Amino acid sequence: MMTSQTPYDANPISPAFETDESSAVREQKQFALLQAGLADQFRSVFPDHLAPKTVVVVPSLSLDQQVLEAIPGAAFYEERLLCLLLLLRMPRTKIIYISSLPVDPVIIDYYLHLLPGITGIHARNRLTLLSCYDNSLVSLTEKILARPRLIRRIRDSIPAGESAHIACFNTTPFERALAVALGLPIYACDPSLCWLGSKSGSRRVFLEAGLPMPPGAGDMHSKMDIVHAVAALKDMYPHLRKVILKLNEGFSGDGNAVLRFPEKLEKRALFDWIHEHIENKIEPVAAGLSASAFLSKFAEMGGIAEAFIEGSAKASPSVQCRINPLGEIDIISTHDQLLGGPDGQVFMGAKFPADPAYSREIAAMAGQLATVLKGRGVLGRFSVDFISVKENERWQHYAIEINLRKGGTTHPYLMLQYLTDGRYDPESGLFTTHSGKPLYYYASDNIQHSAYRGLTPHDLMEITMLHGLHFDGAARKGVVFHMIGALSQYGKMGMVCIGESPAEAQTLFEKTIGVLNEETGAC
Repeated sequence: MMTSQTPYDANPISPAFETDESSAVREQKQFALLQAGLADQFRSVFPDHLAPKTVVVVPSLSLDQQVLEAIPGAAFYEERLLCLLLLLRMPRTKIIYISSLPVDPVIIDYYLHLLPGITGIHARNRLTLLSCYDNSLVSLTEKILARPRLIRRIRDSIPAGESAHIACFNTTPFERALAVALGLPIYACDPSLCWLGSKSGSRRVFLEAGLPMPPGAGDMHSKMDIVHAVAALKDMYPHLRKVILKLNEGFSGDGNAVLRFPEKLEKRALFDWIHEHIENKIEPVAAGLSASAFLSKFAEMGGIAEAFIEGSAKASPSVQCRINPLGEIDIISTHDQLLGGPDGQVFMGAKFPADPAYSREIAAMAGQLATVLKGRGVLGRFSVDFISVKENERWQHYAIEINLRKGGTTHPYLMLQYLTDGRYDPESGLFTTHSGKPLYYYASDNIQHSAYRGLTPHDLMEITMLHGLHFDGAARKGVVFHMIGALSQYGKMGMVCIGESPAEAQTLFEKTIGVLNEETGAC
């Protein structure tokens, strides 16, 4: 449930939007009409580099705020979509960017100076920055909806008659309400379909698409649901050492918990042991989230139980896809995710592209999945995550999650695409520039050290320039930072390191960490 301090406190739809059934139905119809207009925009406006257009960026993480609160610097994750400022490379495109708190001008200047072929002043004249001046534990979209004057300012910033749409991180009924209030479509999935991207919904879609997935069960809510499902898994797979419990709406692995079985557990005592120890043996991944709080959240939003896939050679690849307003499916990219935290459950970053040993295989599997989602009416970007294990010299892939939203691999790829103007080839699995040169990157949202605290955006820029870490637009490689606003308070930020080989991209990453450590005296 959203933790809210505004009149829009509800799950999943605020009573402020549902005073009666007819208003909810009217909103649905208005939203459907707005979405229907995206196809014309996509045909005539999107492909035209010089077409006047406005993109309203709402980088709200409209997810469970209690789970998000456990992530250090979660409020600054809104800055990940500052990569969309690179759309200003199109000389008649305007961006309206709304945030909970004002973004430091140094950070804005940094992004505008990355623009190829556009002066900073020309881009700045087409950028409107708006803020709610509100750092409370409420999603950004809720904050906007609680400020009618801000909504009017957004509307007034869009030139009359100009093509415009909303870009957001994920969609919920709050984003739908905002779209209707602004009279703009969202290039993203209808909130009524977002259950397909829940953990339980993902398992249903995997089944429909014929994709292998870990043994498990979904659509659970109660403690007894968990006990029965976990007991059944251990009974069917006696060698199973642990089970992963996942909240339906978890984020970045912080909605997961691990249950480990004792080495010697008699079958006849299995059910009783699980029933007795479920509350004191599960280990939530999210820092500060107790087992009882996790089970309470599980009862509230539901979730799944899955067997933990073991393997000596193991990877966690993902595939980004898009279904455009014309119903066409694009495979955008493949990644190998970098996982950390307890039992490798927390998303730390990604390498692009995924290992060529299996990148085409997972892309084909994602294509099967996209066909099913297209049939359900899904629109926009989404990704599918896998666990891959090498067995008898072959990789076996298990689909584990669908994210019907932007995610941790979205902004690094957009930075690569917008900065280099290259393209991804699904056949080769490579991203190449116009000259045919392949590019690779190593990215993370979790560059964090206590010694980095106190570094301001200005300090980071100075360090970057002194050590030659700035992205080189001519060479099309270098380092690009994001989530810079979290650095001073949390000692945390993200970066994308682009190189001409996987080794060069990783070397850039390690060099940058080394420079930061040297400059701050970190170990």
